[in-house]
This record gives sequence, structure tokens and C-alpha cells, in this order.
Amino acid sequence: MKARNPIDSFQSQQTLDVDGKRYQYFNLAALNPLGDVDRLPYSLKVLLENLLRFEDGDTVTRSDIEAMIAWLQKRTSDREIQYRPARVLMQDFTGVPAVVDLAAMRDAIAKAGKDPDRIHPQSAVDLVIDHSVMVDHYASEQAFEQNVALEMQRNHERYQFLRWGQQAFSNFRVVPPGTGICHQVNLEYLGQTVWQDDGYLFPDTLVGTDSHTTMINGLGVLGWGVGGIEAEAAMLGQPISMLIPEVIGFRLSGQLKPGVTATDLVLTVTDMLRKKGVVGKFVEFYGPGLDGLPLADRATIANMAPEYGATCGFFPVDQETLNYLRLSGREDHLINRVEAYAKANGLWRDSNHPEPLYTETLQLDLADVVSSLAGPKRPQDRVPLPAMASAMTDLLSLNGLQSDLTVPVNTERGAFSLKHGDVVIAAITSCTNTSNPSVMLAAGLLAKKAVEKGLTRKPWVKSSLAPGSKVVTRYLAASGLQSSLDELGFQLVGYGCTTCIGNSGPLMAPIEAAIQENQLTVASVLSGNRNFEGRVHPLVKANWLASPPLVVAFALAGTACIDLTQTPLGEDQNGKPVFLRDLWPTAEELSTVMAAVTNNLFRQEYADIFSGDAHWQQIPVDSGQTYPWQPDSTYVRLPPFFEAISEPLQPLKDLHKAAILAVFGDSITTDHISPAGNIQPDSPAGKYLQAQGIRPADFNSYGSRRGNHEVMMRGTFANIRIKNRMLGGQEGGNTRYQPTGETMSIYDAAMKYQAQDVPLVVFAGKEYGTGSSRDWAAKGTSLLGVKAVLAESFERIHRSNLVGMGVIPVELPDGLLDALNLTGQERVNLKGIDALSPGASLALEIVNTQGEIQSYPVRARVDTQTEMAYLKAGGILHYVLRKMLEAD
Repeated sequence: MKARNPIDSFQSQQTLDVDGKRYQYFNLAALNPLGDVDRLPYSLKVLLENLLRFEDGDTVTRSDIEAMIAWLQKRTSDREIQYRPARVLMQDFTGVPAVVDLAAMRDAIAKAGKDPDRIHPQSAVDLVIDHSVMVDHYASEQAFEQNVALEMQRNHERYQFLRWGQQAFSNFRVVPPGTGICHQVNLEYLGQTVWQDDGYLFPDTLVGTDSHTTMINGLGVLGWGVGGIEAEAAMLGQPISMLIPEVIGFRLSGQLKPGVTATDLVLTVTDMLRKKGVVGKFVEFYGPGLDGLPLADRATIANMAPEYGATCGFFPVDQETLNYLRLSGREDHLINRVEAYAKANGLWRDSNHPEPLYTETLQLDLADVVSSLAGPKRPQDRVPLPAMASAMTDLLSLNGLQSDLTVPVNTERGAFSLKHGDVVIAAITSCTNTSNPSVMLAAGLLAKKAVEKGLTRKPWVKSSLAPGSKVVTRYLAASGLQSSLDELGFQLVGYGCTTCIGNSGPLMAPIEAAIQENQLTVASVLSGNRNFEGRVHPLVKANWLASPPLVVAFALAGTACIDLTQTPLGEDQNGKPVFLRDLWPTAEELSTVMAAVTNNLFRQEYADIFSGDAHWQQIPVDSGQTYPWQPDSTYVRLPPFFEAISEPLQPLKDLHKAAILAVFGDSITTDHISPAGNIQPDSPAGKYLQAQGIRPADFNSYGSRRGNHEVMMRGTFANIRIKNRMLGGQEGGNTRYQPTGETMSIYDAAMKYQAQDVPLVVFAGKEYGTGSSRDWAAKGTSLLGVKAVLAESFERIHRSNLVGMGVIPVELPDGLLDALNLTGQERVNLKGIDALSPGASLALEIVNTQGEIQSYPVRARVDTQTEMAYLKAGGILHYVLRKMLEAD
């Protein structure tokens, strides 16, 4: 986003010299007559600079800027501001549908007789292909090459489409597959902390189409996840409408004890902040504990902001920021630019500086952190390592399972018995931890000691290592530790986000059969950030987040029903028991191997980042301005969103006699709503693909088919673990079609209602839409014909995405859902939509089968005037496209 020529009513524009080069910047000190700007949280200073730089008297006014300073009085605000991030980051699962929408907008522009070349990103956009590699092959030297070959084969059409986008759109770069996870690439290479454009310096800011975009907050870069819909609008020059947030200060003191990892720290922070309640708020870390906290540890904490519910988890720029920029091979001038600008503009943190003022604060002495895991199905459910065995026992008892059940299994890797609680997946994966050299090297050291003592991975454990960048491979090799990981089955399987997003691949067929036939509750242990139900693998019900060294330890133990602090992992060559404490690396050992991490590794691996390998370079590219859609494609299809764009807008209308599509409880995540993971052959999406001649073996994942609306709308609400109260809480994406009372898939019922022109609504409890920022959770909801979602509370991104797709989020009073005791046979009226305004009250009328009406006050969660404009236009992209068509 280029710096504009603002009104600059505060006369804040100044000049800064860096290495003899002169830059322009907007100095926050010019606002001190309004209040003590220096006491603002650093994250709000970044927002304030953004307003100062884009002041135009229209989208940003003098009073907007004054409202930011006035925040200090009550440390909260109801002021709406328009924020313009410098850039947009995408991964391929969420990026492909965004590029599909841009291509569809070009088609619509061309159909209207206009120049399609008018559609280009207005902000810098980087798309990193990192979510498509799957762990089909593992525990062998050939695993990486075999998985890459399958990835290129399965995704050829998608990659061909992205290569077209790379040449068709300016301001759009694609990082090819096999490079790394987008968040780690962002941290190690793309992020600049201080951006420069057209002679101006300003804070590096971004939004990303993955909720873990927040990882970059560890580098002093303000960024957070948005839906693909919102990101596309930002790409097209639309500001992000937001309320000035509350900022929760999280004060850190002390130091971590030896043997305690950054993973243990972030699980503790997540636990604390979830209990505090920080949804929709900024979290900013401060205090003397930051002085000894490495940047990789900060990035680990920032990464999991979605798990603790915050918009971001921000760390201000300080000396450690510069140290990391230098370690990761950034140029000297960039490092000097960051230091000079941050110090000149009040964005530099040190312990001698007065602490900012916050809405509320929490405190943590780092010395109190202990080894932990989180699970079995939520990242905020932390369990101290010594309590792991009892946590699994409680889980099995809760489900009425016999803990002593053993099932014999014969496989190509040997014969063994499988039990409840056995670990069938052990994966070192996910940006949360693979970007942190200390925990990765700790895993290598633990593996080395285990190999030396003769320990081996249990044969039923599917083990994998999916680093977030090639730099990790380089330093594991340089330290001599990769060979030990290899011996335990943690060979490289690919560079990308794998197990954490459900790309764990199949288990051995006999193991899958044993689990299904005996209804075994088995476990995974992964170094990821997500463990929601049905996400990691459809047959694995207990999923535990842990540090990389603990992942290795549980692969050796083979069971999650174990207290590793008391029970040995196995026996050495002499029959002597080997405990976790015998393998855990010391601080001295870790310090020695950390010397393998040098800036030369980063410079070498990122020198040619956009070129790709031979597979990528050989993909043919169409050179047209509009994409040549293939009508028989099952990966990339022209979506129907803009078919009526040339027709007059219809006013918003009240809902009358809407049918209830589903009634859900609390904590329905976007993993439940949006298609993710494996496509089941008997699902609506699976049946559709088979009708197109695609064999189940070639289904690939929902994520890889996000460019095909036919697949995605069929997969919406199709999660195998979702529970619809209309069916008594039965698992699976089904509902009751009320005209006949028959049970069918939610998709099939929605299509029947659509054929009769019956509007639909969905009811839910608290925290509706938590989880990854998934555009298809909103797109699919819209395409199914849902006009409103009524829930007791919404996750920030999903609420915004619903509005962006023309669906009204409606907030129910606490406890109303249970009080209504809906059966699904009722019809619903929603009155007040025809005169809707931000945050307005609506009347919810429930009409029972006898025609009796009960009315309840509810609140529309259309929060700003900008969102109102989007809703009236039919969605955010419709708004942008109509503005373009009206401009001529």
C-alpha cells in the first residue's frame, strides 16, 4: 500500500537519514500536544502512524487521529477507524480461492465491456505454496522425493493456475512449493519490520489469509489473520474497517528454567489468556522478561494468538529484533533502517523506558513455566507433563472404554498389539515450533541420546519431520543431528504445513482397520498449534500438542497413557531402564549445537526463493488477461458469485418463514464449518467427485480443491465430528429436512430448500467460528442459502467473513439457545433487517408447529458503517466490483 500525500494537519512529516540516504516519515511526537503518545501501547502506535500517514479528510480524519490519543483516558474506545496494511500474505489453501475470485472479477469486468487489466492487487501480495504436501510416505530416505512427486501430480492444475496469476497480476509474487511454511518464510525472509516505499519509511504491517499470520508479531510487525474475502478487499485497495481495540498487557519477568521449552511457555500463555478472555483484543507483551527472551521464542508465542483468542500477540521492536534480523541474513541497511526509524518514532523498547498503559494486564514469571502438552482436542487445554497419564485415563473412562483392550495387528513393519491411548502419529510439524532452532535442535539431541542407548520408535507410530523452511534442514545437518532423527524415523517428508492441517496422510491399512473395527481411541502427538476434532486424522480422537523433543519421546514410548517423568521410555542395550530425564538435552549441549545456526544458511536458502525447482519451472503458463476456465475441471472453477453483478441492487429485507438448517452448541470451529482434511467417498463432495470420474484415491484434500465451489459447498458443515441438535447430537454433517422429516446431508437439504426459495438460518452457541481464518466457512454458508447465523458469540474473523459474503451474524443473549430448545421444526422470522444499522436490535420470532409466535430481542453483529455498505452490496467483493463498474 503506497504512502499517500496526506493532509498532514498535524505537520508531522519529517526527514530521517539512514546510512546517508534520506527518507520521509510521519513522526508520532507531533501528536504530543494531544496527550502522552509515548504511553500508548506499541501496537496502537503502529495503528496511529497508519492513520497519520493516510489522513485524507474522508476515510481518515483528524478526529480519528485524536480518538487514538483519547484512548489513553479510558483505555478503550468505540471509534471505528480505517486501517491500511502495507501487504498481504497468503498460503495456497486460502490463496487459491482468492486468486480465483480475482480471476472471476476480471471475467465480470470483461463481460461488462470494461478492461479486465483494471483488476490488480493494489498492495504487495505474497502467496506461499505450503499447505499441499501430504505425508503419504515417511520413515525412509525416499519419503521427501516421493511426497513431492505426489504433490506435483495431484496439484498440477492448481499450480498451473497460480503460475497464470503470477504473470497476470502485478504486485503479486508466488513462493513455489517445497520452500517452507508461509509464516516461517515471512519471519525469516519476507518481514522487514520497517517498510520503505517511494521514499517513505513506515512500520511493516500486513494481514494474512491464515490466522497464524500473527507469528510475525514476534518481529515487531503488526499483522493478523483475516478471511480470504477481507484479504482480497485489502489487496484491491479497500481499507480494513475496525474498532480501536482494547490492549491487554502481558508482563513477563524472570527466565525459563533449564529444560523448559518455548512450547511449554506458549501453552501456558494460551491457558492464561483463554481464561482471561481476549477475543477481539490486542495482546502486547512487555516487562523485563523480554530482555532474555529470544526472538524465536517470541515468534512461538505470537504464532498462537488465535489459540488464545486475541487478534494479535505483539512484541515491540528492541535489540533482540535487530539480533534476529542479522542472524537471518537481512541486509545491513535494512537493519540500520529498522533501528533508526524505531528509535526516531517512539517504537523502540528497552527496559529503561516507562511501561505503556494497557486496558488490563496479566503477569507471568517465566520461572513458573513447566513442561506441558495441550489436548486432547483444544489447544487451550494445557496438561502438565506429569499429569498426562491421568488425563488420558480420564478421557478413556469418560468414554466408557476398557483400557486393557489389546488388538493384534500384522503390518509390513511387523506384528504388534494396539491399545487405547497408543500414539499412532508423532509429527514434528507446524510453523509454531519448526521456526525455533532451540526446540528443533533439542529434538535432534534427544534423538541422538536415544539412538546411543539403543531405543527405537514403536512400529505403530507414523513419524514425520516437516520443517518450516530449508534452513532447518541445513542446521540439523550441520549440527550432525539429522542422522539421529533419521534413525528414529523422523526423516524429512516435505517443507510445509502437514499434520497440523490434516495432511497427515493415511495410516497403515491394518492399523486403520484395527481402529475402526474395535473403535479404538488412539492418539497423535504433534508440535503444531491445532488439534481440533477430526483435524489431524479422522480416526485419531486424542490429539496432543507438544514440543518437538516431546514428540520424539512419545514416538519412543508409543503411548499417551504414560507419565514420562516417572515411567521409563524403554531399556538400553544392557536392560537398564531409560527415562526422559536421561535423554533430555542440557543447556550446555543445546548452546553448543546452536552454533550451527548462522546467517549464511539463511542467505543461501533465500537467495533464489521465487524460482522453484524443475517441476515448478516446467509447468506451462497461459499468458492471457483472463483465465481459460476448463468446464470439466475439478480443481479450479469459475464461481457464481458475480453472475448478477450488472443487475440493480435489491434492498435488505426482513426474513420471513425461514427454515432452520442446523442447531449447534458451543465452540463450533471453522474446522467444523469449512471443508478441511480428507474427503470421504460417501460424503456429498465425494459423490460429486466420483460422478466426475475421480477415484477416491485421487480425491486429494478439501484444501487442495478450494478453487472449486462445487466441492466446497458440498463440504460445508460436513465435518465428521459436528453435532446437530436437530438429530439429537448425532455426529456428522446431517440434518432433518422438515417438509418430510427425513434425515439427509446438510448440503442435500439446503439444495431442496433453495429449489423452493426457502431462506435458511443456522443457530449456535458461544464462540461460533473459532479456529483458522477460513473464507469457505462463510462462502459455503452463503452458497447453501443461509441468510443469517444466530449465535451467542462469534469469533472475530468469521463474523467479519459472514458479513463479507452477505450473511447477517446475529448475536443471541447468553443462555437463549438452550432456553429456546429448538427441534428444527420451527420457522423463523427476523424483523428489523429492512432498517438495519450497525449493532441494531432485531426481533427474532420463533413460530412453532401450531403457529404460536414467541419474540425475542437480538442484536445484529454488523458492527460498522463500512460493513453495512458491504452487506447492502451483497458482500465485500461485490461492493468493490460495483464501485469499479460505476466509476466509468
